[in-house]
Amino acid sequence: MSSMTSPNGEPLLFEISTPGARGVDLPPSDVPNVEMDPSFASFTETGLPEIGQMDVVRHYTHLSHRNFSVDDNFYPLGSCTMKYNPKVNEWAAGLGGFANLHPMQDEEDCQGALALLYHLRKHLEEIAGLDEVSLQPCAGAHGEWTALKVIRAYFKDHNQPKRRIVLAPDTAHGTNPASCAMCGAGVVTIKSRPDGLTDLEDLKKHLNDEVAAVMVTNPNTVGKFDSHIVEMAELVHAAGAFLYLDGANMNAILGIARPGDFGVDVMHYNTHKTFSTPHGCGGPGAGPIAVRKILAPYLPVPQVIQREGRYHWDHDRPKSIGKVRSFSGQFNVLVRAYAYIRACGAEGLRNVSESAILAANYIAQRIKHAYPLPYGPKEGQPMATNPCAHEFIAVPRSIIDRGVTIMDIAKNLIDRGFHPPTVHWPVHDCLMIEPTETESKSTLDAFCDALLEIAALSERDVEGLKQAPVNQPVRRLDEVGAARKPVLKWTAASV
Repeated sequence: MSSMTSPNGEPLLFEISTPGARGVDLPPSDVPNVEMDPSFASFTETGLPEIGQMDVVRHYTHLSHRNFSVDDNFYPLGSCTMKYNPKVNEWAAGLGGFANLHPMQDEEDCQGALALLYHLRKHLEEIAGLDEVSLQPCAGAHGEWTALKVIRAYFKDHNQPKRRIVLAPDTAHGTNPASCAMCGAGVVTIKSRPDGLTDLEDLKKHLNDEVAAVMVTNPNTVGKFDSHIVEMAELVHAAGAFLYLDGANMNAILGIARPGDFGVDVMHYNTHKTFSTPHGCGGPGAGPIAVRKILAPYLPVPQVIQREGRYHWDHDRPKSIGKVRSFSGQFNVLVRAYAYIRACGAEGLRNVSESAILAANYIAQRIKHAYPLPYGPKEGQPMATNPCAHEFIAVPRSIIDRGVTIMDIAKNLIDRGFHPPTVHWPVHDCLMIEPTETESKSTLDAFCDALLEIAALSERDVEGLKQAPVNQPVRRLDEVGAARKPVLKWTAASV
């Protein structure tokens, strides 16, 4: 910054500071004054701005209006699944009986909350096609970690401690290897075929009596449903291992296919992806896990159960891995998931997935001539010949060959009011696009039009595309410099 004014045009708090201004008035002290030992505190001036309450409110309100958000903008982030959170779910989570419930409340005084958790557990079991669900994990990756701990406990209990290897296809979700490492498991990558599906021949080579589980994401990260998942499950089970499903993409198969029915033994849900709860930002999220009966004894305690018409916490599970989260998990996030499931119903949940799949294939069909699909139909063929699931990957090689980078495309989308898709993952120079089920056709068309306009501009104005964003509060930043030499606090010398 060359002055004390923020680059987005909004004055800094330091600039609007007025000596003596106060945002709050404290009441007179009602306790005797006591001199503080100087070694306990610093009496130097803090240099913090002095601002009245109304000015503070307006400052941050002005800044908030400059933010991208799902309420204001389209977020086609592949893999991340950024979709609208229904406001009625926020209302439900804010009800006094839920929001003000103390986590240590006696179970006899919170039967309604326990009933909600119990019935949510039952809904998730039915959706997964598995026997029992734990609601404790507080994020998807935490669910992975918990599920792997459950698998480890099973093999330890069955005198097979050497089963410490986890196999993961290279199209699996990115957190899988990290979760394995956190559990002390070795990870071996299984190759995928050119069509994006798992290479079963490579899988067979790696299955042995040291493998504990095979972790898959289905549909996978390139947006393809692994059609030979049943055969894969049979191979894994024949080797004495478990098939684990990363449920990150469950929003593509709700009501269409149940993981338990195609051979999955254990899985986790990402409630923010599948059941439209807020993103956790590293927590507070929710990542419930579902397991087959054979693994149920090892689930975390306590488990919410129903007995003689009442709801209780069951702590009597001697083979349990123990607690993985305080109290009942992220309760208010789980309330939102329950409200979403009940509002949709069985038919509505299937419609969620069908709409997400339709939206992704619609965009892919509109843009594939300019943004080719490496895992899609052959050139000249419609999407119906080789459809994607709820997301797809595009690699605009001809645009890149003109000197336009993927980041240039992303920055130009920002100028046009769209959050960029995921870029450079899972393959280099790709756009990973997931429109979700919540967007209208007019929004999808506007997004397609923006991408096609960028493609057309790449033929005549490459330098112009490299200037974007030009009409946003902040222009293109030095991202390398920001990463290597970050300015983490304001000082007079930094302006």
